[in-house]
Amino acid sequence: MTWQPSASLASLREAASLRRSIRSWMDQQQVLEVFTPSLSRAAATDPHVLSMATRDGRFLHTSPEFPMKRLLAAHAAAAARIHGDSALPSQLQLPELSALPDIYQIATVFRAEEGGRYHNSEFTLLEWYRVGMNHLQLIDDLTALLKHVWLAFGLRWPGLQIKRYGDEVQQRLGCWPEQLDTALIERYFLDQGRSYPQAIGDDVDAALDLFMDEFVLPDFDADAFTVLMDYPVSQAALARLGKDAQGRAVAQRFELYYGQTELANGFHELSDAAVQRERFEADLLKRRELNVEPVPIDENLLEALASGLPDCAGIALGLERLHMVIGRHSHISEVICFDDQRA
Repeated sequence: MTWQPSASLASLREAASLRRSIRSWMDQQQVLEVFTPSLSRAAATDPHVLSMATRDGRFLHTSPEFPMKRLLAAHAAAAARIHGDSALPSQLQLPELSALPDIYQIATVFRAEEGGRYHNSEFTLLEWYRVGMNHLQLIDDLTALLKHVWLAFGLRWPGLQIKRYGDEVQQRLGCWPEQLDTALIERYFLDQGRSYPQAIGDDVDAALDLFMDEFVLPDFDADAFTVLMDYPVSQAALARLGKDAQGRAVAQRFELYYGQTELANGFHELSDAAVQRERFEADLLKRRELNVEPVPIDENLLEALASGLPDCAGIALGLERLHMVIGRHSHISEVICFDDQRA
């Protein structure tokens, strides 16, 4: 009977406790809760993130990221005016930067993707931004939040380990990700007795994604958190570029997993409007190559970046997936009142 909820009353209580514990931690950290619109005239350009369109030509957001960054840029500009400083906000001294607000949001978001064990077209993201932090400091911040939640639920902390994307690739394929081609990855699949989809063509990033899913993630501790960091430059998304300990170029981003399940994606946020526009345009080109519907670029975000986004790090964490881990639920429908089949 599809009129009945998919989540049990016990699961709903877990969800309420999870949100309560998150809000209590954010309050302790003096992170401001904000609410931004779910509708936008622009959409996510990532060809693998499909937005839902409305009849009036707008889109339901896939993440609250862009308007939250606009808030940060606006407050940074206001702080610069108050201090009478003509420099960009990202160049302000630390005492002035610390006065800018850290913000978070618990947002319902929408993605036009097929349902599954970990996927529902409507779900919840916890997204927060820390001014003056980089991605490494944000990993510590994330760990502190997770430990707070685990304590609130009376659970034993399962531990968290950090792995580096390039090291995982090099250990198995013998070279750094930027030196790879699809032929080498295909050969590895065949040597391991695994089939390799020819539809990937010469898309190295798509081949790497499949390689990580098939050979790297299965080695993650099934009952602990893993942070995978220092992604290839080609997978920077909305992150800054930097150098690793060996001086190699990497994207300053990370992903959080529990076992093989992806939970969160964090960035040392890109603040260069020109570079961000180039990445958006590259996404649109990729969409054309993949025969994916084009979408309008968020010009408001680009204007905000041009005005001066403060140096910050941000992260989006899937609350339903985290709830699944906490409550040992096997399907996302068990942590949603009414899943796609009942909505």
